[in-house]
Amino acid sequence: MNHIELTARIAEVSPLRYTPAGLPATNLVLDHESEQAEAGAQRQVKLSIKAVTFGTLAEQVSRLDLSQAFRFRGFLASARTNKSIVFHIQELNTL
Repeated sequence: MNHIELTARIAEVSPLRYTPAGLPATNLVLDHESEQAEAGAQRQVKLSIKAVTFGTLAEQVSRLDLSQAFRFRGFLASARTNKSIVFHIQELNTL
């Protein structure tokens, strides 16, 4: 199964663009910070991840308040270059 749920803030959002098929798309960078239990100890976790949205969700994301945290749901896929991972966001909710 490839299902990701991540609470994060939008660190960067690109202007709304359109795919060659005419589908709205937005590229983002998400920042996450939390404390996680690992090997019996608490650990501070920080990460930034590239993300993308398509369709009506892309149009919504282009108008969001960047200072707010959101819960994102979607899946991971290889970037076009196959050198990195991109989080494909399929749903988002405010916290």
